[in-house]
Amino acid sequence: MSMDWGTGGLPKKLTKPRTGTFAVLDIGTSKVCCLIARAGRHSAEGSAAPGAQPRVIGAGHQLSRGLKNGTIIDIDAAEDSIRKAVHMAEQIAQETISSVTVNLSTGAPQSEILGVDVDIGGQQIDEMDLHRVFQHTHTVRQANSGTNGSGNGKERELIHSIPVGFAIDGQKGIDDPRGMFGQKLSVNMHLVSASANTVRTIRAAVERCHLSVEDFVLSPYAAGLATLVEDEADLGVTVVDMGGGTTSLAIFYDGQMMFADTIPVGGNHVTSDVARGLSTTLANAERLKTFYGNALATESDEHDLLDVPQVGEEEHNAAVQLPRSLLNGIIQPRIEETFELVRARLDDSGFGPLAGRRVVLTGGASQLQGVRDLAGRILDKQVRMGRPLRVRGLAEAIAGPAFATGAGLIAHAVDNSSSLTMPSPVRQGEPGRFTGRFGQWFREHF
Repeated sequence: MSMDWGTGGLPKKLTKPRTGTFAVLDIGTSKVCCLIARAGRHSAEGSAAPGAQPRVIGAGHQLSRGLKNGTIIDIDAAEDSIRKAVHMAEQIAQETISSVTVNLSTGAPQSEILGVDVDIGGQQIDEMDLHRVFQHTHTVRQANSGTNGSGNGKERELIHSIPVGFAIDGQKGIDDPRGMFGQKLSVNMHLVSASANTVRTIRAAVERCHLSVEDFVLSPYAAGLATLVEDEADLGVTVVDMGGGTTSLAIFYDGQMMFADTIPVGGNHVTSDVARGLSTTLANAERLKTFYGNALATESDEHDLLDVPQVGEEEHNAAVQLPRSLLNGIIQPRIEETFELVRARLDDSGFGPLAGRRVVLTGGASQLQGVRDLAGRILDKQVRMGRPLRVRGLAEAIAGPAFATGAGLIAHAVDNSSSLTMPSPVRQGEPGRFTGRFGQWFREHF
């Protein structure tokens, strides 16, 4: 499992797995889902002890309102969707929650690998040395990016700080340096930041529901925590989370998330294409896409006729009959474009070789027929569908790829619980690609 340092400075792996009742909130363009879970099993003495997988005891989900491409555009509508989802989950669980772990699928996330060294002086390495490494990483990042931003869209907030490689006195490949001796401790940190204003807006919407945000977790990272098996995360895999408004991706290697990115294209764009192309309503377009759509054309498409109600027509008027090939001819180009963008981001990242030949698809938009096969063709990789693996109590209706992020948020909240927070947002200059830095890091370490 990844040792995620979160935003606080303490490696969260050093904290005990959480027990008790807690909640997570998956805020997406298509749906808002709240899951309430209980972690830890009760011994004969009645005290909670870690060990068992967390169990979902309450779930609520609502159609998402006030969001577009993962970004809140109407905070009142977003607040209403969150309130309803949370209320439903609380009723089922018969619990009242006060804080949530929240996903982040927008905010132009940026990945950066930063290497730092700390002098140990030949002493045994302990947790305090890891504290020093983190604080030094934070200081170096601030110095490199500058802290005098004007707030004109350049301000960034640090979401994840994940160590992806330790070294002692130049000896690489160390998973956990605690207890070892050396003169110099080195670490490469994977830092993921997002637009501070986007994060603040999401936090404000949640707090308007009288809830506090414990932590933010990048959506593809959460999806990976929920769906990946250990060998996949170790050998190299790409998680592609296909939501309604965004498609996000994360590369995992050696058990760590090495790269993350987001593309502002999702399943809702396919629905809009269908609505325009067939002159029907968005609701009918979604129905046609879900029940009859396919990302790959078949021989029978030309002979299968679909009843397509026309937008603006009275209900009693007969619908127009159109061949299924017309529907799939609209869907396929948009899905192809999405995976071509994913392929381009993987190539630009410089971490393509680490991703290996495995892809795991999650998210509601990945459930469209033919998506898996089309992804394999365009990405030239082996593709499987990702379903939650590490959470008990999920009803069949919420145990599929569409709810992988929510399940991953639970896994993160259990294994990475920490009360520490970053003292201030990280500011950086004009956003840009980190391809050069990634390529250099890859050449030096592999």
